[in-house]
Order: sequence, then C-alpha cells, then structure tokens
Amino acid sequence: MLAVLRWLFLGGFIVVFGIVGCLFCIIRPFHRNNTYRFAHIFGWATRVLGVKIEVTRHPDIERGGPYVFVCNHQNSWEIFTIAAMLPKNTVTLGKKSLRWIPFFGWLYWLAGNILIDRKNAGKAHGTIAQTANAINQRDISVWMFPEGTRSYGRGLLPFKNGAFHTAFRAQVDVVPVCVSELHGKIKMNRWNNGVLKVAFLEPIRIANYQKENLRDLSRHCHDIMDSKINQLNEQVKKESE
Repeated sequence: MLAVLRWLFLGGFIVVFGIVGCLFCIIRPFHRNNTYRFAHIFGWATRVLGVKIEVTRHPDIERGGPYVFVCNHQNSWEIFTIAAMLPKNTVTLGKKSLRWIPFFGWLYWLAGNILIDRKNAGKAHGTIAQTANAINQRDISVWMFPEGTRSYGRGLLPFKNGAFHTAFRAQVDVVPVCVSELHGKIKMNRWNNGVLKVAFLEPIRIANYQKENLRDLSRHCHDIMDSKINQLNEQVKKESE
C-alpha cells in the first residue's frame, strides 16, 4: 500500500510542478537560477521516498566559481537525490529529445539546462565548446557525470574526458562530488530508506593542468572520488548497524 501511495504521489508531483514550473519559466526562461529553484522542489520528494540526505561541502567552494561539478552516476532515482543537493547557479546536461517530453521535459529545457546531441559522437567537440561557452557567457556552473552512464551498483566506472576538457576550455576549476551507494537503497514499501551521504570535495585547480595532461586530471579525480565514496559507504554502514 505504501508503494502505491508513493508512486501516485510522485506521478502527480511531477505533473503538477512540471506545469507550474513551465508557467514560471515562461516568464523568465533560461534564467541561470531556474534549475536550482525547481531542482530543490523536486528534491523535496526524497522525504516522501524515506531518504535523508546529509551533505558536506569544502569551504573553498563558496569562495570561487563557477565550476564543473563531477559526480558519480548511479541510477534513475537521481532525478530526486541530485536535485536536492544541486548548488545555486548550476545547470545540468540532458538529451535534446527531453524538450519534447510534456511537463518535465519542457520544464527541464525552460529552466536553462543545456541540451546536447548524445547520439552523435562526432559532435563531442561541439558539445564541449557549447557547454564551456555557456559557463562563461551565463556565469553558471555545470553538473556532469564523467562516467557517461549509470553504474547500477558496479562501483565507480572509468571516466570519459569530456567534463575535464570542458573545464579546461572554460578555465574553471573542477569540484568532485561523491555520493554514497544509492543502488538498491530505495524500497517503495519500506518507510525508512536510510541516509545518503554526499561530499563536495576541495576544488581542483584547472590552472595546474595543460590540455595534454587532462587525462592525469581525470585519473586523479577518479582516484580521490573512488576513495571518498568507499569511505562514505563505510560511514553509512556503521551508522546503520
């Protein structure tokens, strides 16, 4: 019964706030803070799902920006969990086809998120340029998933280099964001689905890297994120015992 009520609520929630959000965004389309405002409304749904999100942020993050935030990518529940932690003046990347999906897709587009053609690998350089230009012209941060696909419980997958080339082209620092295990965590019939721990790590200075050694940046970022995610998972496990 709890699962039925949750699914009904989430369906209605997405439709209602999709409509309200579209109307709001029509008044000020593509504003750099639209995504933050509505992401946090969607993030409220984590309470309905019985998930508590605990976030820590390195103090240097508040002193700088914009950034390229790079985060581990786990499953579809991130529509709510990532939304709950999204920083101000930050947008995400999504498929161009999203703009044709009623309510949610329209809101996603009008909120100012960056729509890209993911099917055409030949346009990768154009996507990097498009995203870097948006960062500089709109003074926004961008949230990216360097794994390029959801991991579904397989741990932190190898990184692709697009996020790091974007940061280099825009000349903005990279902030690793580590989220504890989400795969298999949410059971719709379970009232309390526990804690999700999130850590925004110290910004990595892009000025310390050249274009030819961005793979080193990617490897360094992967190493520190993998270590931190394992640490967060251990903390969640100990606190739940």
